[in-house]
Amino acid sequence: MKYSLHILCCLLMVWPMRSPAQDNHPHPSFLNWSQLPALPGTPGLAGCFAGVSNGTLLVAGGANFPDGGTPWTGSAKVWHNKVYALESPTGQWKEAGMLPRSLGYGVSVTWRDGLICMGGSDVARHYADVFMLRYTNGRIQTETLPALPRPLANTSGVLIGDVIYIAGGTASPTATATESVCWSLDLSAPEQSRQWKTLPAWPGPSRMLAVAGALDGAFYLISGVELVKGKEDSTAHRVFLKDAYRYSPAKGWVRIADVPEPVAAAPSPAFTTGQSHLLVFGGDHGQYFEQNAILKEKHPGFSDKVWGYNNITNAWSVMDTVLTAKQPDAAAQPNNSVWAPVTTPAVVWNGSLVLPSGEVRPAVRTPRVLMATPVQPPGAFKLLDWIIVGIYFLLVIGISVIVSRKMESSTSDFFLGGGKIPWWAAGLSIFGSKLSALTFIAIPAKAYATDWVYLLNNIMIVAVAPLIVYFYLPYFRKMQLTSVYEYLRIRFNQRVKLLGSLTFVLFQVSRLGIVIYLPALVLSAVTGINIFVCIIGITVITTAYSVSGGIEAVVWTEVMQVVVLLGGALMALVFMANSLPGGFGQLFTEAAENNKFRMAIMKGNITEPVLWVVLVGGFLTQLVTYSSDQVVVQRYLTTPTEKEARKSIYTNALLVIPASLIFFCVGTALWVFFKHNPAALNPHGRIDDIFPWYISNQLPSGLAGLVIAGLFAATMSTISSSMNSIATVVTTDFYQYLKPASTDRQRFAFARRTTVVLGGLGFLIAIYMVYLSNASIWDQYLKIIGLFGGCLAGMFVAGIFFPRINSMGIFIGFIISAICLFFVQAANIISFFLYPAVAVLVCVLVGYVSSLIWKEKAGSLRPEV
Repeated sequence: MKYSLHILCCLLMVWPMRSPAQDNHPHPSFLNWSQLPALPGTPGLAGCFAGVSNGTLLVAGGANFPDGGTPWTGSAKVWHNKVYALESPTGQWKEAGMLPRSLGYGVSVTWRDGLICMGGSDVARHYADVFMLRYTNGRIQTETLPALPRPLANTSGVLIGDVIYIAGGTASPTATATESVCWSLDLSAPEQSRQWKTLPAWPGPSRMLAVAGALDGAFYLISGVELVKGKEDSTAHRVFLKDAYRYSPAKGWVRIADVPEPVAAAPSPAFTTGQSHLLVFGGDHGQYFEQNAILKEKHPGFSDKVWGYNNITNAWSVMDTVLTAKQPDAAAQPNNSVWAPVTTPAVVWNGSLVLPSGEVRPAVRTPRVLMATPVQPPGAFKLLDWIIVGIYFLLVIGISVIVSRKMESSTSDFFLGGGKIPWWAAGLSIFGSKLSALTFIAIPAKAYATDWVYLLNNIMIVAVAPLIVYFYLPYFRKMQLTSVYEYLRIRFNQRVKLLGSLTFVLFQVSRLGIVIYLPALVLSAVTGINIFVCIIGITVITTAYSVSGGIEAVVWTEVMQVVVLLGGALMALVFMANSLPGGFGQLFTEAAENNKFRMAIMKGNITEPVLWVVLVGGFLTQLVTYSSDQVVVQRYLTTPTEKEARKSIYTNALLVIPASLIFFCVGTALWVFFKHNPAALNPHGRIDDIFPWYISNQLPSGLAGLVIAGLFAATMSTISSSMNSIATVVTTDFYQYLKPASTDRQRFAFARRTTVVLGGLGFLIAIYMVYLSNASIWDQYLKIIGLFGGCLAGMFVAGIFFPRINSMGIFIGFIISAICLFFVQAANIISFFLYPAVAVLVCVLVGYVSSLIWKEKAGSLRPEV
């Protein structure tokens, strides 16, 4: 392995480096633009209300210059009250009713089956009215809601869950100052008790025409215009703002990065996409505002930039452009062209963003309705990448073929490799079986999104390893077990053993689906192949070599896979650092300045990953894995002697430290890289996609293939380990129990068939995972360990350290522990790190008390051999 890593590092030093500035590939398009039918009978509307009711797009009110004139030609602005409805993108607009009055420049949000309209103005005054429009049987129905605390127009707002947030605006048509008000209304409250709540103002200038946004449960207030009185006269002058803020009830207001240029009056609210992006479409940067009266028909229109904000890197970038198509007669006939609109709502309809009408240059409206549909850009996997991945698969197949030829058709060879695996290979195999796609994808994603707090969870294996070596390993080796759960039969009884075996099978099958899903997600992202096809391919290939070669094929492929895995991750890390002007120095300096290396949270409660929670939870999580997980314990039993088994455990424990550091460094490097290159992010991506996205779009051809081969190495080692271990438990603990007269050859054949079935189950669970949307797959995995593994580990702790606990006591303890843990999780009263602690503590405590009540002779703590 040492020489293989040396060769990989040497290759990296001569690999052609590429920085984003040197990348000549065109920027991928993240939006597919189209046009819906134009609004009928109007030159267009500015300041209209818009939203969705019962699946129908509604546009209501607004103002325009109906004769096609302008203020400088003496035309007057007219407000409207018509409500237009579009039932499908291929349908036609129709008049569906009227507003209570002619109205425009308020805020509108979609809530459940209605469009809520708030505030607004007409030619004479501003209003505080709030009402909801429902489209039913082709007509509009109106329902009154609590009015705003006072009249307001030119404000901005958004709906987060059932709560409406409104901020800024002006109090009257003649106002010479903007407002700093911020209000909220909880629509989930009973109708009679609904009322607007006054929230603290943001720590910045008052404003109007700002852009609102909602991301990860927080309210965003972006850009806008401040009205400021001149020093020599009372005229209100417009100051275009670039500052932006985030509000959450728990933390209050926080200033975020400024927009590179003002986006005043851009369609609002901003479009939330992926798990960490807000998109702002166009807006007025104010550069031509003082020249409007001079430019008139020569005004070039408003910005067509689509600005993206990433809440993890706190950075803005131009992600795309708004659909525009200016014709030669654009000055005289503006509606023959397509422009980027302002002063119009942004409406999400059937997953697409709709920009209905709006102002396209001063005093000019457009009847056009633009629609932007998010699209995932294709991957960038090249032929050389496929060749490298193909070579990796040939190596896997070659190992499997070699091992299967010399393997005897016996359960001993299939489950334990005949007890002839050397300690270093067993240690690497333990390491490889736990170093899964979760490590390769989820850990970098967690470090990218947060910090290094979770690192301590991983390295607690160093504290657990001596405990395993001195207290658990001797019993497992002396009993000459095939399934570790046979210990529970010897220590307690058959019923306890079956309970433990069943728990393990449920846990591993659940985990199997996750570790199939994650690499399929990556392969789909980097190659463009449908994710379902990727899931099928991964399942079939891994199942095939697991069936043919048994545990020995699994172990030796894992040895090779560990080298490929760590080598690929290390090369990606070095490449990322080299792509920064300051290399590793810049990476570590910037990460440290932004607290990305934080390893402990000292203050907080038990629902948060504070230091003691992570230490206790990490210790018991590792204890669960290394004391009661057949996948790991089975490796202890493949070595010739107990001494070599001890070496394998320590080998794994020591490898975890550098491996964890590498993958946490990868996540931190991703954060630094994308902070400097925010336009290189995929706005529609999940946080767990971040490393795959980097691999696909930033690594050069060939190196990307090597890193993806590393991902497959992590995946296939974990899947094959789980399959073989589950087959071992099902065969020895269930099949052999139900058919004690079965021959070894029959059990061997059953184990192979079971492996095939497990491949099918893993495939089905992975398909289910596709439809879930979790912020962090690693979080979900740790929850599964706590729920399934904690109670199981409690049985082994009770058996080894508490000789007074009997079979009835531990059985009751397990059941009560599982029930308690279910309610603890449902109540969300502690961090999931502590799930194993609750499980082990309750299992042992209840088991001990129950054993005092239901007395029976306990099993031997030290079985005779």
